[in-house]
Amino acid sequence: MDGRISVVRGDITKFAADAVVNAANTSLLGGGGVDGAIHRAAGPELLSECRTLGGCETGKAKITKGYRLPAKFVIHTPGPVWNGGGRNEASLLESCYRSCLALAASYGCKSVAFPSISTGVYRYPLHQAARIAVRTIRAFLENDRAVEKVTMVCFDDGTKAAYEQALLSEDGEEI
Repeated sequence: MDGRISVVRGDITKFAADAVVNAANTSLLGGGGVDGAIHRAAGPELLSECRTLGGCETGKAKITKGYRLPAKFVIHTPGPVWNGGGRNEASLLESCYRSCLALAASYGCKSVAFPSISTGVYRYPLHQAARIAVRTIRAFLENDRAVEKVTMVCFDDGTKAAYEQALLSEDGEEI
């Protein structure tokens, strides 16, 4: 089953998958970081379609076409802003991953690429976020065969290392 999850360092806007996930804000109208990069790479048509969606709640997901991206779809999910962990941040982050995967499966996506949701300007602690992501993705894949491959596309070496460590620790291996 673990062959279905991988971690790479790269640019998610250049990653070929059926769907790429956008770590969006609740307006879905673009922003900084991954969100801004995806909007720039996809072209103005993405913003036009996002304007028709009426935003998105934190922890939920909405889907659009990929336009100029190598992905057929973009799945937008607003992650939680870290406020110390006492405001339901962990369950909201889990919900982001579950919602994206369920939407991907319902649209027939066999491959999905995720960025590290909420660990940039939303300040979610990287190692905690990585463990939540890996645990949630694994649980989904155990019960759903529609999505065949999930790739964590990490912007830098530190993020990649955190997700690799989460994959190992979730296997029960010492790290």
